[in-house]
This record gives sequence, C-alpha cells and structure tokens, in this order.
Amino acid sequence: MADSWLPSLRTATAQEGFELATKLARVGVKLTQPSAEVRDRVRAAYEQDAAQLIASSQVIAIHFQTVAAANNYWRD
Repeated sequence: MADSWLPSLRTATAQEGFELATKLARVGVKLTQPSAEVRDRVRAAYEQDAAQLIASSQVIAIHFQTVAAANNYWRD
C-alpha cells in the first residue's frame, strides 16, 4: 500500500480502539488476498463456518490487545 492509512495506533476511546483493531484485521486480509473477486467468493464459505468466524474474532482480539497497550489501556 502506497498511502499511509495508519498514522498511529492512538485512539481516544476503547470503542475507537476496537474499530481500529477490526480495520487492522480487514486490511490484513486484503493485503494477504488482494483479489476482491477471490475474497468475495470465499466469504460465502467462511461466513457459515463457526470455527472460521471464531478465528476471525481471535485475530481482531489480538489486534485490540496491541491497540489497547499502545493507548495505555485508556488510563490517561
């Protein structure tokens, strides 16, 4: 990606932090599979698979841990 879409991990609130964590996960998928056609095709399979949905939630949770730590857990 040529554009800087992630200037900082700092967010004002935990809610914004979670939204950033979700975006990190989505961008990671997009970079891993750059073809929108392929992503659309496989989405039909994983959206019905509980194990894959749980795995997606785990990725977001890991990103959220990183963002929370970067924000000192919003203790400022």
